[in-house]
Amino acid sequence: MAVWLVVGLGNPGPTYAFHRHNVGFMVADELARRSNAGFSAPRGMRADVCETRITTAGMGAVGADARRVILLKPRTYMNDSGAAVAKACRYYGAEPSEVIAVHDELDLDFGRLRLKSGGGDNGHNGLKSIRSSLGTGDFLRVRMGIGRPPGRQAPSDFVLTNFPASVRNDLAVEVDRAADAVEALMLGGLEAAQNRFNG
Repeated sequence: MAVWLVVGLGNPGPTYAFHRHNVGFMVADELARRSNAGFSAPRGMRADVCETRITTAGMGAVGADARRVILLKPRTYMNDSGAAVAKACRYYGAEPSEVIAVHDELDLDFGRLRLKSGGGDNGHNGLKSIRSSLGTGDFLRVRMGIGRPPGRQAPSDFVLTNFPASVRNDLAVEVDRAADAVEALMLGGLEAAQNRFNG
């Protein structure tokens, strides 16, 4: 069975759980919830892994059109995410074109979503690490807007701060929408998903 490897980018541990940099983890958790499946930490994988599948009936469903899905949350911290992704690709037999990285994007306002294939890393250390470890940038990306920091705050500090309580409800909506976008990518391909979600 062909496989999709969905990589939620973030940093492990409760300290980072609600940081802007961790939206990828949040989306991976939502996809696991939809699958009624949990994460485990397989020996040597350097990541939390949830094995599930997708059909036209949704995540976790059974059907003749089922395709295997591996949800991955690297335990390596953001800057070394590629090590876990490369290991998972080798283990599960996923090609770079079957990798979907879900990550925060400073250059998009909060509430905006962009889907793309390939491209640079735009200063994002998680993407930079994946590109380096896979030897290519030709994987799919779901870019979740977090906006630019206010005033003179450094972007590197901004991404490691919690979303304010005032946007928690909106954040839940955006995580849900990004999970929908990942499903759309897997089921209908990039162009159809872009037409539906890019804004």
